[in-house]
Amino acid sequence: MTIPSDRHPVRLRRSVLCVPADNARALAKVAVLECDAVIYDLEDAVFPEGKAKARAMLVAHLAEKRRPNLEVVVRINSLSSGFGEQDLAALVSVPVDALLLPKVESPQDIQAVADFLSDNDAPETLRLWAMIETPRGVLNAAAIAETGRTRGGRLDCFVPGTNDLRKETGVPDAPGRPYLVPWLMQILLAARGSGLDVIDAVFNDFRDGQGYEAECAQGRAMGFDGKMLIHPAQIGPANDHFGVEASALAEARLVIDAFALAENADKAVINLEGRMVERLHLDQALRLSAKATAIRHKGTRA
Repeated sequence: MTIPSDRHPVRLRRSVLCVPADNARALAKVAVLECDAVIYDLEDAVFPEGKAKARAMLVAHLAEKRRPNLEVVVRINSLSSGFGEQDLAALVSVPVDALLLPKVESPQDIQAVADFLSDNDAPETLRLWAMIETPRGVLNAAAIAETGRTRGGRLDCFVPGTNDLRKETGVPDAPGRPYLVPWLMQILLAARGSGLDVIDAVFNDFRDGQGYEAECAQGRAMGFDGKMLIHPAQIGPANDHFGVEASALAEARLVIDAFALAENADKAVINLEGRMVERLHLDQALRLSAKATAIRHKGTRA
């Protein structure tokens, strides 16, 4: 039994490491790290006077042989910055899986980039991620997510930007993120309504292992698919927290096996050990099983 075809195939995104595009040592180190995805950052991590050099350095790096099973994402500059279109022109023919758009506030922000990619014959496999990091972005999250359901929209994933949200709203950086949780859940709900993945925001103090572990556990409980990271030391805990629990996988396999029985082929709802199970649970089980398979192929603990 296979996962139903849709616009957003299952991807393993437990650990998403952000790397400055102008740091040669960091670029080289990516090849030996166990993160599921990497975001090469041309925006916040690079000063304006270094944008052109960083862009050229990154293009040269991406032209080299890439690590297998690593999703490659590039955070470009906004189109309004004067650097964004140069980023797009340089990356449209480079082997990149997705572009991360900063400070997305409206569906038009997504569509403008999607139109540029289509006009320049970018492959359909080149997808878009959106940073939701302003009050207006949070308020418009549902409308932005809808672009992932339209032809040519390319949108696959949301990433909240809590540092910018704190800056623009004045809420404190408090343990447990009490003032941010409602906004994070709003972003997550909007994404799920359109079938998008959602990656939890960065944890700034990479030396605070206990605080980081607690935030990973919180993010997993909230429903995030993984976490955006700022340091390689954060990769292992993210892979553990956002992996697949053995009990959940066993339950998923029960559901898959039950619907595979001939007598259940035409049923929308079945009785599984005294519980009513619907086809939507089968879809969830298939995606969970696919995630576990991807983890096994990477040689890490499911």
